Amino acid sequence: MSDNEMEEDVIETIDEKRLESKRIFINYVDTYNGRNLSKYLSKCVVGASLEGGEEEAGNEEENGTGETKKENTYNIYGTVKISEDYKQPDYIKEIISNHNKDELLEQLMECDVIIYDIIHEPDQVDEACWAISTLNSQIDKIDKPKIFILLSTVMTWAKTKPADPEDPDLPFTEEDFRRRKCHPTYKEHLAAEKTVIKFGKASKKKLTTYVVCAGLLYGQEESIFHYLFKAAWHNNDLCLYGNGKNTLPTMHINDLAAVIQNIADQKPKARYIVAVDDSKPTLKQITKAVSKNLGSGKVKPVAKEDALLNKEISQSDFDMISIDLKMDAAFIKENMQIRWVAESGFVENIPKIIKEYKTTRNLIPFKVCILGPPGVGKSTIAHQLAQHYKVHHIHIKDVINQAIENLNKFAKRTENETEKVNEDGDAEVEQEEEEEEEEEEQPDLSELDAINENMESNNGRLDDQYVIKFFKERLMSKPCQNQGFILDGFPKTREQAQALFEPDEQEEETGEENGGDEEATKFNKLISPEIIIKLDSSDDFLCKRIMNLPEKLVQDTHNTEEGLTRRLSEYRELNNEDNSVINVFEEDFEFDVIKIGPEMVEEDKSFLHKNLVDLIRSNHMKEPRNYGLSAAEKAELKRIEIEQRLIKERQEREERERLEADEAIERVKKQTEWNEKLEQIKKEEVEYLETQSIPLRNYLMTHVMPTLTKGLIECCKIKPDDPIDYLAEYLFKNNPQVD
Repeated sequence: MSDNEMEEDVIETIDEKRLESKRIFINYVDTYNGRNLSKYLSKCVVGASLEGGEEEAGNEEENGTGETKKENTYNIYGTVKISEDYKQPDYIKEIISNHNKDELLEQLMECDVIIYDIIHEPDQVDEACWAISTLNSQIDKIDKPKIFILLSTVMTWAKTKPADPEDPDLPFTEEDFRRRKCHPTYKEHLAAEKTVIKFGKASKKKLTTYVVCAGLLYGQEESIFHYLFKAAWHNNDLCLYGNGKNTLPTMHINDLAAVIQNIADQKPKARYIVAVDDSKPTLKQITKAVSKNLGSGKVKPVAKEDALLNKEISQSDFDMISIDLKMDAAFIKENMQIRWVAESGFVENIPKIIKEYKTTRNLIPFKVCILGPPGVGKSTIAHQLAQHYKVHHIHIKDVINQAIENLNKFAKRTENETEKVNEDGDAEVEQEEEEEEEEEEQPDLSELDAINENMESNNGRLDDQYVIKFFKERLMSKPCQNQGFILDGFPKTREQAQALFEPDEQEEETGEENGGDEEATKFNKLISPEIIIKLDSSDDFLCKRIMNLPEKLVQDTHNTEEGLTRRLSEYRELNNEDNSVINVFEEDFEFDVIKIGPEMVEEDKSFLHKNLVDLIRSNHMKEPRNYGLSAAEKAELKRIEIEQRLIKERQEREERERLEADEAIERVKKQTEWNEKLEQIKKEEVEYLETQSIPLRNYLMTHVMPTLTKGLIECCKIKPDDPIDYLAEYLFKNNPQVD
């Protein structure tokens, strides 16, 4: 057979295996594992790993390209852990509800590949066992072959004894999986692994099962090592729990996705696959790598008992970072074609991993420069923006003072350490036992005397060479590189701008490697500002503004009448149309400069320039890029919000009930007072009537009653037929007023 015929046969075989789009089910696509596996696999063409096509998917993932989804790719279906507020992304074809097992089974029967992740989801162990057992019971109804993949954890190996007691460093491989002994809290995981392998033996043609034992996963937004990245990004000292000498089997999440892609395409013979990279780092090495490359470079030892005081670490995560296990992925290296993201491991690829971490979490630092004449409000605006966006406010006076203070501190510390050499023998022994570490870059103390002399000869001012050096060191520091910075009024001259932002040697070499691209070597990308704001105003307005400032803000500054006039004159001389700092940014570096002219500056009458700050925030800087809240922190804030709302509602209800009770008491009190007043009025009325009736009674008793009484007595004695007429006759006859 000719070479061409053989090549055609190979192509035909590949084309036969390259099928139409397939359905992949992944549980909990809203978690770290599910989300990243879904993103990766959704870009993979079916059968591509058979011809090395996974490289293309890996590139897309790394570069973050938003290209149109290719044909014949894997379509992702899955469940979610938290359905509330979940927005289905483009790479997910459909979200399936797992509340109804019958409906879930119906969907599983339609999928070609079923992936159940139980690494960090112990609540999914039972569902994974249910899924494989039910699929096995429905084997007669399966029309097309299915692949079931269980993603398990190295914790099922945690207590495995070495195969060779004389060589405890000999790593475990897939061949040792029947000897594995699990961590006490992972017995259900081990049982699930055995269940999946058992059902895979029953009907290999229709239902093929695999267990992928994944190392501690890292990459993208980070998961188990997130507590290290978050602390380092905030420039905190990293905690090393215990001595940190335990070996951790690790794996990049994208490399795990590539392993799954190979399984889906190739259906390998091995049923138990170990997925770890080539490195065997210790916890100490991982911690130091993160601290050195992302944080302050400092690591502090912490007792294991205090680990759970860190809210960022769960019990399960702590158990994982505490294991001591050496493993090799022999089958993967020998039988799979993977374009590794981090084959050499976590420590060797830490720069790439940190870049990936910052990009995924949108931790791109703000780099801003605010320029303008003295008194225009640069510091006022910079301070407010720095507070809002949680970035570092870089002022020339602070930079110089801090740099000199650090030099003095280091000089004093060096002197003290020299005096105490060999005083503590135990300390020397401990130092010898420590692993050799790369020495940190120390400041050059020989410059301290030169700096002091320079300041003395220049009336307290420093030459540009020292100022530029201090600024570069500050802008290249981890805090500024992580959170970002706002340059306040610096650089002041064209020469300072060119010296400060000139490309370093490393960037120039990179430019040469990329074909001598001049654009890449015009300026130092690490410290050059991305947003440049130039404020301007008339000298008269600036003088009036400074005169109206509170005395406490003007005191001990150059903003006196004489000082401001001098500084304005120097600024106008150094920043004319032909030669200015802005010319460097616009002409040399080709940056866009945001110019806010006198009309807008002088229109904002507020003392704090609120209108200008709002303008910059809304139109130019927009949303903050600082560290967002974790899911746990969001849940805690929501819980606190609900509690506060319930407390407020209870307080309002209690206040309403109290007011109603007070009103009822007040009503009763007023009713009682009314009744008492009414009784008093009646009593007074009776007394008044009685008083008014006394003269009348006296009159009747004197002039009427005696005669009337006698008449009535006589009437009663006689008993006439008409008593009234008789009485009238009697009164008429016996009227004492008639003679």
